[in-house]
Amino acid sequence: MQQDHVILGIHVHDRMKAAPALQALLSEYGCSIRTRLGLHETGEKFCSDAGVILLEMVGNPVKTAELESSLSVLAGVSVQKMVFGHE
Repeated sequence: MQQDHVILGIHVHDRMKAAPALQALLSEYGCSIRTRLGLHETGEKFCSDAGVILLEMVGNPVKTAELESSLSVLAGVSVQKMVFGHE
């Protein structure tokens, strides 16, 4: 049986303030993250302080739940989960 596709969406409201704690968590759970994609508005004279990170999770679902819980208590960060099952 195939494992569900689990995506964590992280909205970072204040990248400069949240970055150190957020990066530490992403490193701690790095072996459970298959894909990491960061999105934010930027240009020649502008770089947004907000952004979105998408994580494709793999492995033990308990690790995913731990990361989700840890992310949800970070100041300036909100997290949502999408789960795509197999029929």
